Amino acid sequence: MTTQVEKNFSNYFENWMSQLEEFLRLLLIVPKEISHVKDHETLVNKMTAHHKDYYTAKWAAAHEDILSFFNPVWLSPLENAYLWVTGWKPSMAFRLLVGATSELSDEQVKSIDALKVKIRAEEERVEREMERQQVALGDRKMVELARLNSSTRVRTSGCTSDSHLNNQLDGLVEVALKGLMISLERVMKMADCVRLKTLKGLLDILNPTQCVGLLAAISMLQIQMRKWGRKKENLCS
Repeated sequence: MTTQVEKNFSNYFENWMSQLEEFLRLLLIVPKEISHVKDHETLVNKMTAHHKDYYTAKWAAAHEDILSFFNPVWLSPLENAYLWVTGWKPSMAFRLLVGATSELSDEQVKSIDALKVKIRAEEERVEREMERQQVALGDRKMVELARLNSSTRVRTSGCTSDSHLNNQLDGLVEVALKGLMISLERVMKMADCVRLKTLKGLLDILNPTQCVGLLAAISMLQIQMRKWGRKKENLCS
């Protein structure tokens, strides 16, 4: 059963992807000559605003229902299989950069290599934090709480006199789960910040024409993954 957050964000994401396809069309038809640099800058600004809007909407929705973003119903199983902490893996952008842009200067290559090292370190920090949250599910307090909750319900099944104890345990479980949800939301935002730093860092290094090439490559991959995922779903249904 889908939640209201899932329904609302599914509609939002469908519209966002439609707008992305239109932006991709513009990115592909804009002339690559340096004389059109103003057109390139305009498109890059529109694309960055489009991505910022996505994260604004995502964070607002995730605050209401964080678990929806760790198993998003608006994505196909294929798209979900390639998610890294609710989104694309930042280091992927560096691979797309190869062949997506015009020739890079020595200074640009040096700056990109430095950014790559920094982003990889931040990816590892996010992964360690995500692992810590996963391990936290098995800590002594959580295991003991699960054991007490299970054994108490078996022992007091049908006994109204002990319903108060069950309610107390439910309250403790709710508090524990709320803490886990807050932690997951924090990890998701950490990952999103690395994604945004990667995108901004690369766009700051590249010239407007190169930025168009990179944004087109990123958009094309996302759109094609969605199409392939839907095609696979239709074949299996």
